[in-house]
Amino acid sequence: MEGGAGGSGIQSQASGPGAALGPEQVLAGFNKLRQEQRGLAGKGAELEQEVAEHGLVIETLTDVDPGRKCYRMVGGVLVERTVKEVLPALENNKQQLVKLIETLNTQLQSKGRELNEYRANYNIRLMNEEEKAARESESGGRAGGTGVLVS
Repeated sequence: MEGGAGGSGIQSQASGPGAALGPEQVLAGFNKLRQEQRGLAGKGAELEQEVAEHGLVIETLTDVDPGRKCYRMVGGVLVERTVKEVLPALENNKQQLVKLIETLNTQLQSKGRELNEYRANYNIRLMNEEEKAARESESGGRAGGTGVLVS
């Protein structure tokens, strides 16, 4: 547990273990979790694109003569191979990418659950722009109530 109270003395109502965090700390933790979730989703989308590209190359090379030359980038170096050598490697890479995507999706679901638990623990509400504008006009631009509000 960290010692000392922050400058404002405001604490959120945490029902979880450990010390109660200030609103800034709660918001920072929430934003960190959201950023991690977005990173996982972005990496998953990137790998999905790679799987699609591997699929196109495999589909193209399937009908090509196995003895025909082809070139493959290996560690930044263009290497000459035959279709017979490259096709199994591409299929193996595609399978590994699919497994990695499954792992990332599991991590993404786990991160989503963690994010929802964090929101529930700290009473975090997300507002879309219309709700935000309506609240600001009702309260004269002043936020009230308990919990942390994230726009």
